[in-house]
Amino acid sequence: MMDDPVLIALAGIALMIVLMMLKMPVGFAMLLAGVVGNIFVMGTEGAFHLLAGDVWGQFASYGLSVIPLFVLMGNFVFRAGVTDSLYRAAYQWIGHLPGGLAATTLLASMGFSAVCGSNSATTATVGTIALPEMRKYKYDKVLAGASVAVGGTLGVVIPPSVVLLVIAVQTEQSIGKLFVAAIIPGLILTHLFLATVYLYCRRNPELGPAGPLASWSARLSSLAGLLDILLLFLLVIGGMYAGWFTPTEAAAAGAFGALVLPLLRRRLSWENFRLALFDSLRVSSMVVLMVAGAVVFGRFLTVTRLPFVLADWAAALPVPPFVILSVIALIYLIGGCLMDALGFLVVTIPIFFPVAMALGYDPVWYTILITILTTMGAITPPVGVNVFIVHGLAPEIPVHSIFRGIGLFVAAYAACIVLIWVFPQIVLWLPSLMY
Repeated sequence: MMDDPVLIALAGIALMIVLMMLKMPVGFAMLLAGVVGNIFVMGTEGAFHLLAGDVWGQFASYGLSVIPLFVLMGNFVFRAGVTDSLYRAAYQWIGHLPGGLAATTLLASMGFSAVCGSNSATTATVGTIALPEMRKYKYDKVLAGASVAVGGTLGVVIPPSVVLLVIAVQTEQSIGKLFVAAIIPGLILTHLFLATVYLYCRRNPELGPAGPLASWSARLSSLAGLLDILLLFLLVIGGMYAGWFTPTEAAAAGAFGALVLPLLRRRLSWENFRLALFDSLRVSSMVVLMVAGAVVFGRFLTVTRLPFVLADWAAALPVPPFVILSVIALIYLIGGCLMDALGFLVVTIPIFFPVAMALGYDPVWYTILITILTTMGAITPPVGVNVFIVHGLAPEIPVHSIFRGIGLFVAAYAACIVLIWVFPQIVLWLPSLMY
């Protein structure tokens, strides 16, 4: 009975899930399940020949160096304390509005996401500055915690996103095209968050008291704090758009710029430089291990032909393609609630990506859609990693209260997803100009 390749594939998936339930890291679980599955299908010698060829071919790729370089860029910016200037500048411009500090937190998160690429790093960095400020101005604890956690999710959506980098490598898509495609959805999501804060605080001013109105001279002088972030974003994304750099060259230029600018301003100490290197090595190792596991597990599924069987089955179903895509979207929404967004995407891409392609959907549009869907898991129970980071920064805010505050922003996420689904050009228009 187990001679059926599809049954072997399902058994391999079951093994991977069991390993993850036993708290094995996602990368190791995928790697082990893929190796065991390949041995079962091809024998030991064939499996290890395939393993050596695939892993070496992937990691000998020049393009894969883009991941540690973008991670290094974000860590240099973080350790240089650029976030503080970013937060102060945003507050000068919108702090006088209802919920101004919460809105400032969201704008600062958007700005930091443009050079960071991680939701947890964005949450921790901005939260360290924002939570004491909102506490000082007597902001509602639920709103304060939720705005930091929700703002952190922009780190996955707005380029350069580590999640989009990994998906691009895994599906052999253009990194530059995915980055450009994510810009408009990221801006839409940010403005929907801002509108949510404004509407709730205008209706209930005690939730987020408005701050003093800053003078125009203070506003204009605060823009100097945005200069480093703006220069780096223009260098990386603008350089790719203009054709000056490949994605890997853009990542190298961004990392170099993120090192030079703080050194020129004397904002990066030797200790912070060392910590930036250490953190970059740790995060990059984790991401690269996931990529290795995805390569091996994806090859196992390819050998068993499960993705192609699923794609043929889905294409032959007597229902419209959007019905099948709706089921896939629901799986990503639920999966993001149960495990880390990057881990869940890496695990499921080999299974569902061929199905979506067989249904005729654009790979860039599909990637942005599932990224936003899964990113919601970073702020929803039971995992909600951003929520636990906020609780760690502000233990006086109960976890259940932060989750309750997240509910305020669910409509914003839903509206963004619906807009992308109904109007695909929101995602595809900018890449069509560039490519």
